[in-house]
Amino acid sequence: MILGRGKDSAPLLQSILLEVRMPRILLSFLVGLALGASGTVMQSLLQNPLASSYTLGVSSGASLGASTVMLLGINFMSTSISMSLAGFAFGLVTVFIVLLFAQQFSQSLDNQTIILVGMVFSLFVNSFLTLMMTFSPDYMQRIIFWQLGSFSGASWENVQLLTLLFVFSFVCLLYFHREMDILSFGDTFALSQGVEVKRTKVILISLSTLLTGASVAMTGVIGFVDLIAPHIARRLFGATHKWVLPSSALIGGLLCVLADTVARSVFQTRELPIGAVTALIGAPFFCYIFFRKGQV
Repeated sequence: MILGRGKDSAPLLQSILLEVRMPRILLSFLVGLALGASGTVMQSLLQNPLASSYTLGVSSGASLGASTVMLLGINFMSTSISMSLAGFAFGLVTVFIVLLFAQQFSQSLDNQTIILVGMVFSLFVNSFLTLMMTFSPDYMQRIIFWQLGSFSGASWENVQLLTLLFVFSFVCLLYFHREMDILSFGDTFALSQGVEVKRTKVILISLSTLLTGASVAMTGVIGFVDLIAPHIARRLFGATHKWVLPSSALIGGLLCVLADTVARSVFQTRELPIGAVTALIGAPFFCYIFFRKGQV
């Protein structure tokens, strides 16, 4: 119908391309870049192949922060900025609480303890989200749909904001690539090499959480991308973070664009949640890593 109208359809097609398609593709790629880089940092610092924003509770914390902004109508400069700041703040608090509790059960912060505490705390945070939806029925459908993950709300404002946050965080992370290489061998070895372990970890975890928090605030929870991308990158490029960090980010970006394409293409009349598509790929991958060689 549209194509049949000739020249009259050109402005409409141009508008759809520039205002709908392009922002969506770019935002999905940027979110993937952010999640891929974030997952690499988390897995490296915790020396845990299962560490990710999803398993550590960062995504749940960021969701709670963004939902709070949504419900209270907080608008600092813009809605995107307000939700991103809240996602970062709540996500950062969540990950440090998880690590603090995990340390109470295991001084060595072993893999199983961190994962279990992270998942339990995620359930705890999600219970608050459920209560918020119960007492705010007008926002219930909006929050539920947003939590499932979607790029349908993409805008140039989101693209510009996430581009700035990603470039800043990624440049800072890449600056610490040597420290991440050393920290992957353990804190004791890192101290012997002159690395300020506590300060470096706080900086890296904060930058990683900024990437995840901003992404979740803009698109909802998109699980497993930050779990899968680093593993693929290490298989292809080895363990040196100078190469793993950018390659993991790129793989994450491609995974998100692919997942979004699948979500839009499976059914003509409706769109699948991005989180459902990534979970279908990520859940079996998670189980494979967990049970490989009988250890985490």
